[in-house]
Amino acid sequence: MTSRTVLITGAGIGIGRATATAFGRAGYRVMVTDILEDEGRSVAEAICASGGTAEFRHLDVTSSAACDAAVRDIEHRFGGIDCIVNNAGIAHKVPLGELSDEKWDRTFDIDLKGMMRLVRAAAPGMKAARSGSIVCLSSIMGVAYGWDEHVHYSAAKSGVVGLVRGLAVELASSGIRVNGVAPGYIRTAQALSEEHSLGPAGLEAAASFIPMGRVGEPEDIADVIVFLASDAARYLTGQTITVDGGLLVGRY
Repeated sequence: MTSRTVLITGAGIGIGRATATAFGRAGYRVMVTDILEDEGRSVAEAICASGGTAEFRHLDVTSSAACDAAVRDIEHRFGGIDCIVNNAGIAHKVPLGELSDEKWDRTFDIDLKGMMRLVRAAAPGMKAARSGSIVCLSSIMGVAYGWDEHVHYSAAKSGVVGLVRGLAVELASSGIRVNGVAPGYIRTAQALSEEHSLGPAGLEAAASFIPMGRVGEPEDIADVIVFLASDAARYLTGQTITVDGGLLVGRY
């Protein structure tokens, strides 16, 4: 019988989709959330077809009201939220000279503030249960790399690391753990975008300087997220784990 509930943002594609699938296999009730309706529903349906438990909910993390409502509804129907995976994010290529206040703010509103909104809504329930795990997605661009024409993204993902640290200390005494994951080059729609990232050729070229000899797959990140949510990581909090095939330690 399903006993734990996980809410995942940006779960319609890429790392979010793989993470939802992994939690479904692990026996969680998976709340698949995204602004991508068709993709999100497809993920939930696939989990159910495989014998798991899942449902889709449209969620725009830039709306405090929507985040509050989603959390309250899940708590009312299922008794609480055991894990939140803050994955929703954008990474648009914008040269500095074209980086308006609006474009900067939009990235921070989704990639960083969106995480805070959901944690803020769920924290009271987790505190009452004296249990919970929160996982936030950063990036190698947030822990070590700079990324030209993506300074807003790099800055927001660096902010995620600080968010993880601050929340971990504040919530630890309530039995809530907060950790981050910083993916390297992963085969997602974002990385494959010619307009905003490396594109297919650039992504494959990256394999030549990754010590493990390949770019990552979404499942490589998803399995680490499930570990961080599990009791196997019960004494781990405030950490952002880099999952990059050895990229950062292998380049000098």
